[in-house]
Amino acid sequence: MLRRIRELFNDVLRQADLLLLALCGGASLFGVLMVSSATRYMHTNRLVLVQAAALVIGVLLYLLVSQIDVGELVKYWKWIFLVGIGFILLLATPLGIDGGTGNRAWLDFPFLPVKVQPAEIVKITFILVLAKQLAWLKENRDLKSVTSVAMLAVHFGVIFVLYYKISGDMGSALVFLFIFACMCFVAGVALRWFLIGGGAAALLFYAMWDLNLLDSYMKKRFIVLFDHSYDPLNTGWQQTRSLLTLGGGKIFGQGLFKGVQTQSEAASSLPHRHTDFIFSVIGEELGLVGCLLTLALLTAIVLRCVYVARHAKTRLESYVCIGVAGMIIFQVIVNVGMCLFVMPVIGLTLPFFSYGGSSIVTLFAAMGFVSGIKMRTVVRRRPGRLIGSAY
Repeated sequence: MLRRIRELFNDVLRQADLLLLALCGGASLFGVLMVSSATRYMHTNRLVLVQAAALVIGVLLYLLVSQIDVGELVKYWKWIFLVGIGFILLLATPLGIDGGTGNRAWLDFPFLPVKVQPAEIVKITFILVLAKQLAWLKENRDLKSVTSVAMLAVHFGVIFVLYYKISGDMGSALVFLFIFACMCFVAGVALRWFLIGGGAAALLFYAMWDLNLLDSYMKKRFIVLFDHSYDPLNTGWQQTRSLLTLGGGKIFGQGLFKGVQTQSEAASSLPHRHTDFIFSVIGEELGLVGCLLTLALLTAIVLRCVYVARHAKTRLESYVCIGVAGMIIFQVIVNVGMCLFVMPVIGLTLPFFSYGGSSIVTLFAAMGFVSGIKMRTVVRRRPGRLIGSAY
């Protein structure tokens, strides 16, 4: 029995995209190390153990999901869609909590030792269903037509509005928007629809700002980006601390577990250092070199997803890979921008590096789908001769 299990595991390991797994695993191990440093002042290893356990579960899930044929899975797109909607609606039940963030974006299941962020799961279901929809429209309709765009807009609108209305989490809601835009662009939706949609969004934002329909805290977070002296002890506090922390690292950093802001127990030190501002921790303790290494790892992961997308055997599989890449790209840009004080604080963490058990597990699951697509991709060197998987 054990021999059979070992053989099965080895077979799975041989078929999975080990390069992508190595990149994701390397980034996550780096993240566990930095979370350990960022939480050292708490005098507890609980968060580090949770992150490490999530990494182990994530790797196993990566290998398992790699065996799933996405083309077959999305035949059950209605159920996948309902699963996503179900997780969003659970936020409206007593299970939904704010997790100390002010947004009702977490689920507290009594039988789990950690809280779950349903947005991480819904991102995957959204990508799968949208990929199915785009592939179907590409084959049966004109993606440039009003009808096709309306169908896509309705799908996105339901997820975006329902999630934001219940949770109030604008950061994750905007991730859905970026995923939607990336996948639609790659699928061939006409540029004019992006211009129309972007223009409408800009006008809506201006109207909400002018009519004071935006929450005051949200308006302040935008104002402080253009005037760093505006409310520095309140709205701008987190990001001024972040800049101070980053700047203190210079080229090579102050040393692991030696960052002044990172290791400080003072209330005036860097807040949310193991989540939103983990990039600042990396900058302080490992310097510019550490920051560049972090960005290099994340860039390599994105490029691997794009590579698999370019060589995927079906449009649907290609769209899934682009959706996963878009998800990571947006979160990296916004999170690093938050740390550099050029983006508003909207609660988006740095993929693979920031603390978050549900985030790590679902990221590896998403990468597992990319690995499975890579595994089923076959390249032809010359007509009639298969040479195996593309690398």
